[in-house]
Amino acid sequence: MTVWDDLVGQRPVIETLSRAARGDGMTHAWLFTGPPGSGRSNAAIAFAAALQCEQGGCGECHSCHTAMTGSHADITVVRTEKLSLGVDEVRELVRRSALSPNGRRWQVLVVEDSDRLTDQAANALLKAVEEPNQRTIWLLCAPTVEDVLPTIRSRCRLVTLTTPAAIDVAAFLERTADVPPALAAHAARASQGHIGRAKALARDEDTRNRRAEVVRIPVALTSLGAAMTAAANLVDLAKQEAEAITSELDAREKRDLDSAYGVQERGRRPREYAPALTALEKGQKTRAKRRVLDVVDRSLMDLASVYRDAISVSTGARGHLVNEEIRGDVASIARRSSAEQHLQRIEAIFTAREQMLEFNVPPAIALESMMVALRLTERPSGGPSR
Repeated sequence: MTVWDDLVGQRPVIETLSRAARGDGMTHAWLFTGPPGSGRSNAAIAFAAALQCEQGGCGECHSCHTAMTGSHADITVVRTEKLSLGVDEVRELVRRSALSPNGRRWQVLVVEDSDRLTDQAANALLKAVEEPNQRTIWLLCAPTVEDVLPTIRSRCRLVTLTTPAAIDVAAFLERTADVPPALAAHAARASQGHIGRAKALARDEDTRNRRAEVVRIPVALTSLGAAMTAAANLVDLAKQEAEAITSELDAREKRDLDSAYGVQERGRRPREYAPALTALEKGQKTRAKRRVLDVVDRSLMDLASVYRDAISVSTGARGHLVNEEIRGDVASIARRSSAEQHLQRIEAIFTAREQMLEFNVPPAIALESMMVALRLTERPSGGPSR
């Protein structure tokens, strides 16, 4: 067992990072990019562990264990549940970067959501990356290089992860989670290479059922009324899933706050409690909004997979469909529209995604417009598209 075992289908990346951990090609700043679920954050943390390990990431020593469990004194991981990563958080990180490590090796700072840095936060980070401490290493993570300020990425060594193949994901689920082969294959296909999503699909029946509801939407989009209903249902589904994820965490944070201010023991609220509670509720509201967007975004990728499957069927492509379990629905959709129309529908999905994530359009409005664009129409005369 090594620190690299959870990086699925990333052999070139593992080789590069392993060499760097041993001193071959080492530099003070790294940028990990890759599509959602490819494991860029896992790769950064595994690399951080390898940098602290005397053997370059054995996976067994105290340094590896504490690094992988998040308790190593010289590894700081910053992630955000908010829509953005602010300047105050980054300034604290920059302050820490100027300190010498407690141990004999490195001070490693991992920023998992570098694409969420505000302009002020990015500028604060830039100075620290430009003038690094001799024993400080920055590991930044983002979906693409374009998501990071050009002046920052130009000072980083790029590590690009790819979407792992379904067969590799299925083997990983079988090996690490004892998932039956048939279920592992389904979860690997349905996740489209997203490791975290594959784990959730393999382990949780409710997650599989919610996805099944989403991928059945396209075949039912036969009228304007059906499109509007589907949009409302998708928003409700996202809110329900987001609430299931956050409600327990919200309650625990509220209990911790009450305990910290002695509300439970004393039965009264000190003056400082009210602003602290307001700040907590504001943060929870922002986190809930992001969770809803994350769930909707994942649903959009599931919808797009149905239309990609329809293109595969209509063009006679070989191989398994992502949504093999609804092949009948996919074939019906393929018969009723051309491949070009399905491409236009995929474009409509990504337009809705951009509206919500980049321009803060309310999900209900963006999804209504998208569902109308996804409505099934009869195929134009002239035969199937090839």
